[in-house]
Amino acid sequence: MDFGRLVVAMATPFKPDQSIDLDRAAELARRLVAEGVEGLVISGTTGESPTLSRQEKIELLGAVRKAVKAPLIGNAGTNDTRASIQNAKDAEEAGADGILLVVPYYNKPDQGMLYDHFAAIAGSVRIPSMLYNVPGRTAVSLRPETVVKLSREVPNIKAVKEASGDLDALTLIVREAAPGFVTYTGEDSLTLPSLAVGAYGVVSVTGHVAAPIMREMIGAYLAGDVAKAAGLHGRLYALNKALFMQPNPVPVKAALRLCGFDVGGLRPPLKAASAEVEAALLAALEALGLAR
Repeated sequence: MDFGRLVVAMATPFKPDQSIDLDRAAELARRLVAEGVEGLVISGTTGESPTLSRQEKIELLGAVRKAVKAPLIGNAGTNDTRASIQNAKDAEEAGADGILLVVPYYNKPDQGMLYDHFAAIAGSVRIPSMLYNVPGRTAVSLRPETVVKLSREVPNIKAVKEASGDLDALTLIVREAAPGFVTYTGEDSLTLPSLAVGAYGVVSVTGHVAAPIMREMIGAYLAGDVAKAAGLHGRLYALNKALFMQPNPVPVKAALRLCGFDVGGLRPPLKAASAEVEAALLAALEALGLAR
């Protein structure tokens, strides 16, 4: 399964009563695919997975599956191996083409424990697994050597979303992982630098509102026009920074509204973007001609 070079971790739309708006989720998925997004992560961190129930995740994935034919990656990872296995099976049954497995948070397993955790989940389903290293949220980093070992020894582990911001770690994975293993950056601002050291693509937040520009940047780099790619990278700088001034997905939901596609509010403890963040987003979006 090729998930594509530009994958978006999709925000979850909510109604005013904070229930999931499945119709709006389907609309958002269709909008993203029409703008050039090649794959979608459903109920990931950007999708507010910590406050979604098991049934909500199943229903959300099912609604998006009916709406688009693009590859879908269902978030299955938690800090409980048994729960993650159940989530993986749920995602497969609901029509996911792959699963996303985040490093367990809070209980801080060591590298050997991480290996066993990921191997057990990946082995419980037939669809491929994408590992997700985001130490800023989990307090534990999945070492590149562990990623390489998993890629070589667990056939169903096919990709990694590397969101540590460490290009050396990403480089080691690209160099040493099993043939066919795919490396993504999870940092929008590092999309171009990551491509330069061999990453395949990005699992993006910025793609919610700037997918055509990101596609153009990736395409320019792959075509060998590095100067054009660098120019587009620079144009995206302010937007990439503004989208992470507060915890994700707070800014991206504000950005979607400023672009004329409201997906509702956030579930507590998350709250609406601050006035400072709104102003930064508006300025960045207007500079790119994206505000409505």
